[in-house]
Amino acid sequence: MELLSPALVSTLILLGALVLFVSERVRHDLVALAALFACVFTGLVTPTGALAGFADPAVIAVAAILVVGRAVELSGVASAVARVAVPASWGFASRLSGLLVVGALLSAFMNNIAALVITMPIAAEIARANRLPPAATLMPLAFATILGGTTTLIGTPANLILSSVREDALGAPFGFFTMTPVAVAVTLGGLAYLSFIGWRLLPIRAADDRSKLAPWRAFELAPANDEVELADLLPRLRAAQARAVALFRDGRAAPIGTSGALSTDDRLLVVSRSNQWTVGERTGLRSATAIGASPDAVTARVVVANGSMLIGLSTESVRIRSEERLSVVAVAPSAARRKVPLVRLRIEAGDELFVRGAPADLAQFVASARLLEIDRIDPAPVAGGQAAATLAIFGGAIAAIVVGGLSPALAFLGAAAVIAAARLIPTREVYRSIDWSIIVLLAAMIPVGQSFQSSGAATIAAGLLGDALAGQALPVTLGAICALTLLLSIFLNNVATAVIMGPLAIDAAGLLGVSPDAALLAVLIGASADFLTPIGHQNNLLVMGPGGYRFTDYARMGAPLVVMVVVTTGFVLARLYS
Repeated sequence: MELLSPALVSTLILLGALVLFVSERVRHDLVALAALFACVFTGLVTPTGALAGFADPAVIAVAAILVVGRAVELSGVASAVARVAVPASWGFASRLSGLLVVGALLSAFMNNIAALVITMPIAAEIARANRLPPAATLMPLAFATILGGTTTLIGTPANLILSSVREDALGAPFGFFTMTPVAVAVTLGGLAYLSFIGWRLLPIRAADDRSKLAPWRAFELAPANDEVELADLLPRLRAAQARAVALFRDGRAAPIGTSGALSTDDRLLVVSRSNQWTVGERTGLRSATAIGASPDAVTARVVVANGSMLIGLSTESVRIRSEERLSVVAVAPSAARRKVPLVRLRIEAGDELFVRGAPADLAQFVASARLLEIDRIDPAPVAGGQAAATLAIFGGAIAAIVVGGLSPALAFLGAAAVIAAARLIPTREVYRSIDWSIIVLLAAMIPVGQSFQSSGAATIAAGLLGDALAGQALPVTLGAICALTLLLSIFLNNVATAVIMGPLAIDAAGLLGVSPDAALLAVLIGASADFLTPIGHQNNLLVMGPGGYRFTDYARMGAPLVVMVVVTTGFVLARLYS
């Protein structure tokens, strides 16, 4: 290693991490840990310093904010406010605009995914009421919740990371509303674009006809007796507009031939737009799933969000955890491609499930399991006293930061402790509400980012950036920093992007004679402005399946928004810091 300079070693480690991040073959938290151990092995980070990230105030603040935000989500008050703020009597444009504003406001003070979870059913309802597919409202809502997350210190973990970078470099963190002037300007412009122009650019043309049909689903059917011939059954399935995609015999996948008899123990995995009971009646097969013991049983189509307690469990866990009041009766065809019996299908983030049960039971389970409901609206009731107490604690934490000067880590750690002690959040939800993969990613990348700075690599990169931007007008310089950050965020998540770009922006600002705060805020906006791909932000990915979007649809609506964000950021920051 003596033949290589520390700056070169640090750069190579970051480039290797970037390749792994982009490949999506390795979990992001494991990539961050691998980069951290590489820094320790090469001497860029000491063994003691490698663990310092887990004690960083930004990491503690993120964990505590996730707990407090989950308590607000479970109280039902945010969902109730969203519905009151978007009356059903309004027209489509007004309702969409109102919902986007509500989504942005919620994401300013709670996790972006939670804001999407709360508002997504309303978005689907608005689309249906106006005879439009969900594609017309879901992507605009996802973008709105991302924009809203830039407006306060706690809106997204990347903001807290950049605040920590500022404290290390300049001696003090960001204030709670330091980023609000520029972020609000960007958000207002973005919401106006999404409300009146952006949604019209989405490819609703061919999707219109499909959207009026029931969604595709996969479910299991069994022969009613041992005399059913597969050769006779397949044409009946086609006539019922269904298709068999797998045969399970003794719990294992068997080839679907054109001859041979089926036994009553065999299971056919079938894909159709109709439910299994309808297909069963048309083909003489039977469904292993009862229609529903409750006379008012309905089926809800839901998406499994990141952080759901169901991830990694089988579909049977829904029945068990709901005390047999609910059951998964079908899954999306994408999940069925794994070709395992549904009872053994392991649930993954982004999976679509068709869950059946009484409306009240569904409403309660959807909220507690962090599921995004698409097709049926049954909002969870507001727990009056619990909601008031939770909001009071949440507001007290913000007041302690803004007025009392308390650090976000201490303020929200205290708020989380009070909420847990007062049982305002179920005990099992306290630690489950924390996205531990994000915590590990943050804690591991902080020392890696510091090594990029201490090794001199950030200074070299800042010099190259300074040479490229030398002599440019201030709006162009700041817009370019924002654009560079945005391009990097296409390949990395916004946390990793902030870790890399934060120190670089401060060094570049010193070379260019620009305010370091202006440069950091340009990074802050750019890190959360990937509207070009579904993989740049979890909210983008979560709406991809329910909205029926293709990869290129994001750039179709997102490209003008990205240009608007970069231009607005450059001019507003130049005005504020000139």
